[in-house]
Amino acid sequence: MDLGLRGRTAIVCASTGGLGEAVARALADEGANVVVSGRRGQRASEVVAELPQAVAVEVDLTSTDGPARLFTAAMDAFGAVDVLVLNGPGPAPGSAAEITADGVDLAIHTLVRPQQQLVSLALPGMRALGWGRILALGSSGVVAPLPNLALSNLGRAALAGYLKTLAAEVAGDGVTVNMLLPGRIATDRVAALDRASAERQGLSVEQVQANSRQSIPAGRYGRVDEFGAVGAFLCSEQAAYVTGIAMRCDGGLVRSL
Repeated sequence: MDLGLRGRTAIVCASTGGLGEAVARALADEGANVVVSGRRGQRASEVVAELPQAVAVEVDLTSTDGPARLFTAAMDAFGAVDVLVLNGPGPAPGSAAEITADGVDLAIHTLVRPQQQLVSLALPGMRALGWGRILALGSSGVVAPLPNLALSNLGRAALAGYLKTLAAEVAGDGVTVNMLLPGRIATDRVAALDRASAERQGLSVEQVQANSRQSIPAGRYGRVDEFGAVGAFLCSEQAAYVTGIAMRCDGGLVRSL
């Protein structure tokens, strides 16, 4: 299937590894111009070297001018931004009872503020063209809050509320706004969470992973390329009538519809 993305320009936040990189590669495979971004400038350049039409931008989106610098770099390179993939690292694990005011500020600072700033920069051009895709890479914690990830649950749910509201406001302008929620996808972030869980429970990492696989109807962790393919579809021409949803790519982990 041709996803209609050839020649479109996509900013993919935090795309130097993990889920962001997977979506960036999937979009590039469909012929999109891709802006690979992240704090690791060297790694961004390495990813770009493997893509047909891409630029690397070293940027910390939590810095005051980070979102504006990323957007400007994309415009300078390709002249337009058609697709905006929001992504970022989650806060450290911790319980809800241990949350502090500083922790709440950090969750909003990393998981909501930069995303909103980027949307505000990209949205006018999308609306003027009558075509745009905004996709946030979230967490299954948006629909089923995850144990010991209280700050992540808080920040991602806040972003979900903002994006759902926005989706209804811009649907008539040809702009879709969606979230893609991973379950247990085999990334460095999930590996780190498994190690933290093993230490907390006094188990081996292997046992924690085995327990996780037992909780997933598919019986395994997901692959990053599987996740990236779903992300590319949600950014496609064919997905023009899909907006305001939180789609899960989780092997059946979350038991609700």
